[in-house]
Amino acid sequence: METQQLIEWAYQEDLPEGDVTTDNLESPERQIKARLIAKEDLILSGRRVFEKCIHFQASSAQLTWFFEDGDTALKGQTVCSIECNNQKLLKAERVALNFLGHLSGIASLTRAFVNATEGTKCQILDTRKTTPLLRSLEKQAVVHGGGVNHRMSLSDAVMIKDNHIDIAGSITQAVTAIRNKTDLSIEVECTTPEQVKECVKLPIQRIMLDNMNLKTMQQCLQWIPAHIETEASGNMTVDRVQEVARLGLTYISVGLITHSAPQADFSLRMEKES
Repeated sequence: METQQLIEWAYQEDLPEGDVTTDNLESPERQIKARLIAKEDLILSGRRVFEKCIHFQASSAQLTWFFEDGDTALKGQTVCSIECNNQKLLKAERVALNFLGHLSGIASLTRAFVNATEGTKCQILDTRKTTPLLRSLEKQAVVHGGGVNHRMSLSDAVMIKDNHIDIAGSITQAVTAIRNKTDLSIEVECTTPEQVKECVKLPIQRIMLDNMNLKTMQQCLQWIPAHIETEASGNMTVDRVQEVARLGLTYISVGLITHSAPQADFSLRMEKES
């Protein structure tokens, strides 16, 4: 989905019949200055879409950024200054802030998970648990937070899950059928030690240990050869992820970072009319 199309739809939603407040103020249009301010410590993500939102309403607006995507902005710091038509900025601000807050929230939560695994070889992965049509932006925010993208779509790599196993009859039958038709990377989701034992004999690239406790994961990791990557998933929190990463996994996937990240808090402060 093109970002410009998303922005157009967002403004159609927010301004279906114009802005009845701003349009009826009877205040003269003029160029003003405004500051985008971080209201909490955060990781910035979404500069490009924020700027496109402002320019959608005010094509001549001038934005000066003081931080890059992926940078840490502290509470009270000015992230960006804007010179813009006052009425157009009033119409642009909420949609622009919605995108920026959502994406910076994802980047900030991702960074918290990444920081919690510092000192291990484990990397934090996202999942496909994303907002419909916002996946590319949300996954980019994960990267800005220091995480790594898993599959962008079902077309990118093979992941055999419980329903696939049920349809095929077994893990072995599923892997054999798929491997006969494609050379793409194959990952298998395992929920029991018995499934892991079956997987290590097969031509696959990664085993996911899904919703297992620490003791079970540690046991399973002893059976998995070095050429097969490992991934843990399920009920991951910032508090728990460190002890899971210390088991020696290659990856930990965390759906939470995209589907439940809180909005990062910004304010857009315009100069007062003189």
